[in-house]
Amino acid sequence: MQVSLRWLEDYVDIEMEPEALAERLTMAGLEVEAVERRSPSFSRVVVAKILALRPHPQADRLSLCDVTDGTEVYPLVCGAPNIRVGDWVPLAKTGAILPGGHTIQETRIRGELSTGMLCSEAELGIGSDASGVMIIFRPAAGDEQRTDPKFPLSEVCEKTLTLGEELGEALALTEVIYTISVTPNRADCLSVLGLAWEIAALTGKKIKPPALDLWESAEAVESVASVTIQDPDLCPHYTARIIKDLEIKSSPLWVRLRLEGAGLRAINNVVDATNFVMLEMGQPLHAFDYRYLAEGRIVVRRSREGEIFTTLDGKERVLKSDTLLICDGAKPVAIGGIMGGVNSEVKEDTETVLLESAYFNPLSIRISAKSLGMSTDASFRFERGVDPEGVIRAQNRAALLMAKLAGGVSCRGIIDQHPLQVERVKNIPLRVKRVGAMVGADMEVGEIVPILKSLGMEVQCEERGDCLVTPPTFRLDIAREIDLIEEIVRIRGYDSIPATIPVTVLKPALGERRKNLEERVRGILTGNGYSEIITFSFVTPQWVDRLGFPEGDERRKAVRIKNPLTEDQAVMRTTLLCGLLETMKRNAYTGSLDLKIFEVGKVFSSLREAALPRERNHLGCLLTGMQDDEQWHSQRPADFYDLKGCAESIFTDLKIGEVAFRPDRQEPFLHPGKSSSIIIGGQYAGFIGEVHRDVMEVMDVKATVFVMEIDIDVLSEAFSRRVSYREISRYPSITRDVAFLVSKELDADKMLNFVHENGEELLEKVCIFDVYEGKGIPEGLRSLGLRFNYRSASKTLTDEEITKVHSGIVERIVHLTGARIRG
Repeated sequence: MQVSLRWLEDYVDIEMEPEALAERLTMAGLEVEAVERRSPSFSRVVVAKILALRPHPQADRLSLCDVTDGTEVYPLVCGAPNIRVGDWVPLAKTGAILPGGHTIQETRIRGELSTGMLCSEAELGIGSDASGVMIIFRPAAGDEQRTDPKFPLSEVCEKTLTLGEELGEALALTEVIYTISVTPNRADCLSVLGLAWEIAALTGKKIKPPALDLWESAEAVESVASVTIQDPDLCPHYTARIIKDLEIKSSPLWVRLRLEGAGLRAINNVVDATNFVMLEMGQPLHAFDYRYLAEGRIVVRRSREGEIFTTLDGKERVLKSDTLLICDGAKPVAIGGIMGGVNSEVKEDTETVLLESAYFNPLSIRISAKSLGMSTDASFRFERGVDPEGVIRAQNRAALLMAKLAGGVSCRGIIDQHPLQVERVKNIPLRVKRVGAMVGADMEVGEIVPILKSLGMEVQCEERGDCLVTPPTFRLDIAREIDLIEEIVRIRGYDSIPATIPVTVLKPALGERRKNLEERVRGILTGNGYSEIITFSFVTPQWVDRLGFPEGDERRKAVRIKNPLTEDQAVMRTTLLCGLLETMKRNAYTGSLDLKIFEVGKVFSSLREAALPRERNHLGCLLTGMQDDEQWHSQRPADFYDLKGCAESIFTDLKIGEVAFRPDRQEPFLHPGKSSSIIIGGQYAGFIGEVHRDVMEVMDVKATVFVMEIDIDVLSEAFSRRVSYREISRYPSITRDVAFLVSKELDADKMLNFVHENGEELLEKVCIFDVYEGKGIPEGLRSLGLRFNYRSASKTLTDEEITKVHSGIVERIVHLTGARIRG
């Protein structure tokens, strides 16, 4: 938001220096990004008066002028047709420098001496009118000798002109422009009056509201126009006035300076009046040329899908079905709250306008502006919210300005359609003790109430000292007690609050179970030499085909993003493999062939019966290349069992005992015979294995890659933080080895389970120490060597005791599996 200091001074007395005011506003939450001092881009141009005019003897289109600056008379040659004796005009003396670096010199034009130059607005750089000399003041007939003419510096301020005065000083062309960063919740500060309210509250001054005393003709507005609202949910309030007998011309200099100081271009006096009120009061308005409104009607409705409309910028807009349109009796004439149409704009010969002032649904304007890619000054304010009760006030203000600037006469009355009432926040309870507790300083009712009233709020105090506060309708950001407390602190000043140490009770943080588990897993993996990566949660839809997920697989039910940045990031990932394999591929292309990486993150799947997608927390690992650094004493490529060992270390550290690796569920992207499912407590928890060569060919990478993915939510259910201890036995252990001939179809895990199910107390540990197939082993069988460790906690075991226990376990295995003991 840009605003000039002079404009603010029209509504509130400001005695601070510009920089001090900027600092005060910033400390109150309205950050002043820049304080710019603008001055005229010319020098030695003064206020002068034309004393005489006569024709040039050598040129029909030139005149000879005698011009005085109050002390000296200057002969000039001038070609402007619009000057006459008695006019007060800008005189550029000899040596004056005009915009663009042009220096005025004494010269002869067609034989006549010219000692200066009378300037137009365009030549002075203060306007676009280059048709003639700028007339600062033109006296009425018979009043040419007047010595104290007035020049308007604003609607409420005039300056007495003095001959010879520097033009910049006389016309108040030196300005201080503030650039203020307004937060989205402070829509009221997108207006000069809103900022003036802030300054008045901060400095203890009173607001000087603009004039609203409008004269109306006897002709009723209802006899000329009508308004119909078909969609009140998008437009709860719409008003219209008819203003006749307008004379379209350039606005006075003070209006143009106000608009240009706010970053808007002056157009003509009627359009400038609507823009002036938008900046002044924060209420956007629009003027339609009444000639082009079919049937003199306004119809407010939704657009039809694919409806085409040409806006004021000359562009055709294809509209969606939820865009609000302002129409006449036959066609659209504006996109509500955003921009008018080229078919009803105010032209140079416009004499009658229909002036619109309305309240539009902020959400509707925001959606339409974004959909159309149109961010205008009007939409910027409407989508943040305008004062619901300021619609008619702004309507009257604009009609008054059009009367002053363009001679317009308003028809009697206003067409006021408001089928829906915009709810107002009233009677917010405010506890005085709560204010002190939140602020950190004692505050009494006598200090709080004046602050709230200075912001335009209504305050009712109860007997016990608490208050009921009703904010003004333009403060849409105030709805709760905490909002009121914030306002009190802002106006009082954050720097006025004493620094104190807060009193608080420190409680130990209770960690979330899953978060604790994830941190444990990260520590285990980094201890095993793995590096953590973080990849995007959105991936290309092609991954489901690259990994060969079958139809009906839940991992094909990806959540599609409505507005993806690229097609390669159009869906949410259903597996962590996407990011792991992409990272491996990028590393392989740069020559990094040895990788140990992992990621902890969410995967997503779309469920038709649920409003939201399902989210699961997963762990993904990838291993490829050499298992250890390539040293002369250890050069071994990583294999399946390295990754499986890493998984087992996780389960061991987390005290998860019921874990099985089974090849009963084959993943399409893993190599058959080199992969298995991970089962925890009888529940499927993930997979581990070598990536299928077909997947690697699609990725154009020649490498052997092993991957693992585990559902952390399943891990969390089985994870126990309880730690149990037992005394280490002081007695020696005894080891017995047995080789069994078993079917190749029998899982080694089952053999171990049969042993553990026996529940023998003396059996300390059992493990597989040898697997053999080949010469000497019958077809379809293999040799599986088990090593049994026996130990007692209370004595040294004898050979007879071990033999008895061991024989029972072996016999059980043979009985349950049909195995034979290999000699």
